[in-house]
Amino acid sequence: MANTLAYAVLFQQNLDKAAIQQARTGWMEANAGKVIYKGGKEIKIPKLSMQGLGDYDRSNGFVGGDVTFEYETKQMTHDRGRAFSIDENDVDETNFVVTASTIMGEFQRTKVVPEIDATRIAALATMAMGVSGDTQVEYGYTPSKATIVDKIKAGIKTIREAGFEGDLVCYVTYDAAMLVSQFYGDKLAAATFAIGGVDTRVPAIDGVPLVEMTSNKMVTKLKFNDGKSGGQEKGGFEKDSKGLDLNFLIVAKEAPIAVQKTDNMRIFDPNTNQKARAWAMDYRKFHDIWVPDNKLNGLFANIKDSKPLS
Repeated sequence: MANTLAYAVLFQQNLDKAAIQQARTGWMEANAGKVIYKGGKEIKIPKLSMQGLGDYDRSNGFVGGDVTFEYETKQMTHDRGRAFSIDENDVDETNFVVTASTIMGEFQRTKVVPEIDATRIAALATMAMGVSGDTQVEYGYTPSKATIVDKIKAGIKTIREAGFEGDLVCYVTYDAAMLVSQFYGDKLAAATFAIGGVDTRVPAIDGVPLVEMTSNKMVTKLKFNDGKSGGQEKGGFEKDSKGLDLNFLIVAKEAPIAVQKTDNMRIFDPNTNQKARAWAMDYRKFHDIWVPDNKLNGLFANIKDSKPLS
């Protein structure tokens, strides 16, 4: 079949676009700018640096300034994938695109995007925990209606005092969000946040949107099932035995740099597939997230568990 490559390219482009829209952390990819990606784990992220203002001199005019633009090479550490097979008796060439699109779209929506969201939350929380002096983290807090709002406000203040005056996003568990709602009642403010590609009104504190996340995504460390070992055949992710439970995580929008790319997809028609008389599709996703050292104070994590001893 001559046009399986065209199908693969089409799927790849649409899946990447959909992942950004569907993920509740999709906005983090905007900071990556115009990344250069040519397949595989390696990407190149543009970096721009410049000097600040100087005094204007009436005799000599402007003080010279340097502008540096370069690409920084990064390696994406998360390399995940699955192979799918559709028996040729269940689908023909005419409706293959529709069937394959449905399968891949549902797989990404229900399996891939949740894992990407959870991975980013865990990574950012771990970075906040790693800041010297525990300035960007609080441990051992059990949320209550009387104190949850003050805790979130304190986290916001910590980031603001560190010099981050732009937009913030606060990810909260459903339990924490419910307590906030009970505290404010009908006076709870709202802000606009894109969820599933649609601008949605969500609760807000001091103008910071509260984005609800399921508790399995609000942990500090994950275990990634390899899909083949005993007990890991289901694939996906789960809380690691050393993971801690988050109450909320506040993130300055300028801090994270996230990237996710669907690697060159391969589609085999039944005549090409050597394993079975079936259509075969290989799905592979690379992704990762970084925060520059000078932006780490743009994170704040509030954790239910006590601080680990080691």
